[in-house]
Amino acid sequence: MTEQKATNITWHAGQVDRSDRERLLGQRGVTVWLTGLSGSGKSTIAVGAEKALLERSRHAYVLDGDNIRHGLNKNLGFSPADRTENIRRIGEVAKLFTDAGVIVISSFISPYRADRDAVRAIMDKGDFIEVYVAASVETCEGRDVKGLYKKARAGEIPEFTGISAPYEAPERPELVLDTQAQSVEESVSALVGYLEDQGVLGRS
Repeated sequence: MTEQKATNITWHAGQVDRSDRERLLGQRGVTVWLTGLSGSGKSTIAVGAEKALLERSRHAYVLDGDNIRHGLNKNLGFSPADRTENIRRIGEVAKLFTDAGVIVISSFISPYRADRDAVRAIMDKGDFIEVYVAASVETCEGRDVKGLYKKARAGEIPEFTGISAPYEAPERPELVLDTQAQSVEESVSALVGYLEDQGVLGRS
């Protein structure tokens, strides 16, 4: 657990609470946490689901691993400690979005099970939906859209998940999307369907 360094601070409650915001939006705030290897399809599914939800007049927002590292987490690398801090920070951001009533779609490799469990632990029950975007290293390497696996094999990228750094797959995810067997459209449909079944989307 991260040490609390700031002192003499007080939590200030507002006059508007989460239920007010959710009632306004007509949906329930949740964090959908997509985890999987680089190239498994996380980002593609995330942006597809965001668009599909928008088309249903639902308010969703994607938090993407690469994008976050351009700003909020630009001072973090890929060491185990930095990966843990990366996920801790984004977990806190996702929690705020969830409290705002937004459907957060978080797309991060997040290779360590303990880090993902730590994010779940700060959320209220039912607010964290872990989605395993499943694809083998061989499948992801075959796609290699960014050319990262090739560089990792050549030793140009240290601490690369699946090659020189571990990936710990979820043990009990709420949903598994097998992108070796499913198309992007099928994966997006399965994700949106799950959210609908869970009552996240409210009434259309």
